[in-house]
Amino acid sequence: MAVLTYREAITRALDEEMSRDGSVVLFGEDVAKAGGVFKATPGLYEKFGALRVRDTPISETAIIGAAIGAAMTGLRPVAELMFADFVAVCLDQIVNQAAKLRYMSRGKIKAPLTIRGAQGAGTGFASQHSQCVETLLMHNPGIKVAAPATPADALGLLKTAIRDDNPVMFLEHKMMYNEKGDVPAGDYLVPFGKAAVLREGKDVTVVAVQRMVKVASEAAEQLAEEGISCEVLDLRTLVPMDIGAVISSVERTGHLVTVEEAVETCGWGAEVVSRVASESIWNLDGPPLRVTLGESIIPFSEPLEEAIIPNPARVISAVRSLMAH
Repeated sequence: MAVLTYREAITRALDEEMSRDGSVVLFGEDVAKAGGVFKATPGLYEKFGALRVRDTPISETAIIGAAIGAAMTGLRPVAELMFADFVAVCLDQIVNQAAKLRYMSRGKIKAPLTIRGAQGAGTGFASQHSQCVETLLMHNPGIKVAAPATPADALGLLKTAIRDDNPVMFLEHKMMYNEKGDVPAGDYLVPFGKAAVLREGKDVTVVAVQRMVKVASEAAEQLAEEGISCEVLDLRTLVPMDIGAVISSVERTGHLVTVEEAVETCGWGAEVVSRVASESIWNLDGPPLRVTLGESIIPFSEPLEEAIIPNPARVISAVRSLMAH
């Protein structure tokens, strides 16, 4: 067991997979000698060379187009989009090409492609560089979506993504790169579609991913002082989604709150609430509640940005209202 930052866990995963499999290649803007704009790829260029670690032009369509071509012809590319927001620039390539290649070729062509992207607010990068984009991908069959909340999951999920024969969108929260945590030694893998119960509870189920896992956990700690017991679930991956773990938890607690750093309309929390309502509604003792960004475009102003991002106080308020209900 070692203590690593979220950033160091990403680097280790890339290093281990490139060492294990010569078909794994990495490319994106400034990922080579510069070590990545968020410094998640240092040393890889020096170790693996210019053929396997390549800088690209500032063109998301070029990056993803080249990655799809590389995947189709036998490589396992890891393509970095500096900011996940710009997945919108190459959405056609991802959802209409990469995600559908195996289906349209009757399984003759596969796209073992991992797309890494830094997402999330809290850095003052304003509207075009601060969004969480998971729901842009979730609606399209054929692509998996991972959103790790800890260094251990960042390592284990990225290694799993690289070995997957399907395209994976691997989302890293830019506010988490410096956060530290215990990371197992050895060839550590985390399976997709298996949520983690981070805190057991009996009164309310609180479901979150990525940075919001910490927010939910802090809220649960404060609520425990009031005698309210929260069960905190980290979904880890949104496609596939471990809805069974959520339903199992709701059967014990009778209440559900989702916490997501995204616009409320059509967010992943809506999918969770819908599935629980359709499959386990008689276990609910009150209406499911969602804590989100609302309908706001993320502002540049630090106080305004801070005001819209879900925080422990908003989660606590939601849980209190459920318990009162």
